[in-house]
Amino acid sequence: MYRRPLQSAVRQLLNASASRAVLGKAIEQDVCQSRALVACRITADACVSQCRALHSTSELRTVKETPQTTDEEVGAFTKLIEAMGFTGPLKYNKWKIKIAALRMYTCCVERINYDEFFEKCSLPDTLNSWFLVAQLHVWMCLVRMRQEGRAGKYMCRYIVHSMWEDVEQRSKIMGIDAIQRKESMKVMTETFYAALFGYDEGILSDDCVLAAALWRNMFNRQCEDPRQLEMMVEYVRKQMQFIDALDGEDLLLTGEVKWRPLVEENAQSILKVPTPTYNDAGL
Repeated sequence: MYRRPLQSAVRQLLNASASRAVLGKAIEQDVCQSRALVACRITADACVSQCRALHSTSELRTVKETPQTTDEEVGAFTKLIEAMGFTGPLKYNKWKIKIAALRMYTCCVERINYDEFFEKCSLPDTLNSWFLVAQLHVWMCLVRMRQEGRAGKYMCRYIVHSMWEDVEQRSKIMGIDAIQRKESMKVMTETFYAALFGYDEGILSDDCVLAAALWRNMFNRQCEDPRQLEMMVEYVRKQMQFIDALDGEDLLLTGEVKWRPLVEENAQSILKVPTPTYNDAGL
């Protein structure tokens, strides 16, 4: 009779010890996991801090620092209508800005010697090569006008709009059918926006990054002469320095841009910026 209570007590002791062992192992596993998690977090934080320290450096910036325009103070109504996709009141008349945008794009087309670019860069005389040279100059205009606040960004939209209208008209004149024209426009659109990102990175970095962007976009990865890349890097640098010296209000009112030569003897010199002339109406 006395064995049954003794056996039950022994079983309870064994079960309690087993449960304590299992609980101890579980606690040890939790402690190990928490320690590993803390170690991983510490390592990740260290990596992030190192990456942030690397990305915050400004050693690669070789272009001149330009004073950035402060954001314009706009009212609540203007913010509301612009959030809905409309454009609020600007510093200048919108029609004047549209006309200036068309003139600026015209400067990118009519004041560039495309035959010289085709010859110096070994590009075929095709619509695509013309577009690659044109988009480079359009990008330089966009970079300059984005510094002029809301009016400059509004002007950028119509510069790009004028470019696509011109490309479509040229493709129609060349006799390209509607289906092929649609496919070509799609490819050109993708090429254009990819080039914008590449050129933006190149102009903020050193000459190697800019040369890589030109090799990918303008030369279409088919440049065998490094002297051609060197020539184009020098051209972009001096052209951006020249455009940056132009007055922003004059560009918003006239859209007149004069380009420096592709090849010149003293490329380091800054040409004297001519003062544009326009009437009281801004035309």
